[in-house]
Amino acid sequence: MSLRLRGLNLALRWFAKPRLTRLRALDVIRRDVERVGGGVLRRPPFLCALQLDLGAGLAALSVRAGQVERPGTVGLYLHGGAYIAGSPRAYLPLLGRLAGLARVEIVAPDYRLAPEHPFPAALQDAEAAWSALLARGYAPENIVLIGDSAGGGLALALLARLCARAMPPAGLVAFSPWTDLTGAGASIWENRNSDSMLVAARLPETAQMYLQGAAADDPGASPLFARFPDCPPVLIQLSDSEILRDDGLRMADRLRTFGARVTVQTWVGAPHVWHMFDGYVPEARAALQDAARAMRAMLRLSSASGDS
Repeated sequence: MSLRLRGLNLALRWFAKPRLTRLRALDVIRRDVERVGGGVLRRPPFLCALQLDLGAGLAALSVRAGQVERPGTVGLYLHGGAYIAGSPRAYLPLLGRLAGLARVEIVAPDYRLAPEHPFPAALQDAEAAWSALLARGYAPENIVLIGDSAGGGLALALLARLCARAMPPAGLVAFSPWTDLTGAGASIWENRNSDSMLVAARLPETAQMYLQGAAADDPGASPLFARFPDCPPVLIQLSDSEILRDDGLRMADRLRTFGARVTVQTWVGAPHVWHMFDGYVPEARAALQDAARAMRAMLRLSSASGDS
């Protein structure tokens, strides 16, 4: 663990985790997320973000950072935020850095959030975004699904539906995915103190804000219980110290039962979705470089990645 990562963990433990521990109004939570994305995280050079209309009232950002190596290749990114917060704009620094490293376009839909729009609204919007990409001429084998935290679970739920239709993408990359809304992962309590950002005690109420009466083990909400026939390659990156560690590890085991080729990368002592802090800690850059290489392999691009 680098000294910078140790410092980041201390900062999150002192400032971010106490704010997440206290019961706060939803509009404050959402404002905090947008402020971090807009004012704290670092954007890469040559960042270009264009607003897209995917139809049926669904907006998205198309993000590039430098040259796209092969037009028609794209990452469909579903952002995190526990299904109640976050937006493509808040994630723009991360989207840009990943787009630059992989040298592909990233499309991030602004899917509907709970509690105003409970499950399955987010999944419906993810499916609509996939269909919109196909309608724009993108082939399934040229699309990689990507997501972090709740967005990682959302991407995996979408993957299950696409596998069931025999229309899988080129692959999937997930950062610290939330895959089990039943809260059965042992790491939720084992890592409740070591996790420098997430609060284990808040997870059940957050899940219920999204589910609002739906079954927590519904495969559309908790892809840990989904089926993945003929699954494409999957990369899962997680931290050994985060409360969602076992959500990622058990998800990998589940995918392997369907014959999927799954790579799990476990990072020591990193906070939840540490990728956001590229430009501050070297572990974020290393993880994003690995993710970019995996995306390029899934898309059958050359092995080299960019250096944005």
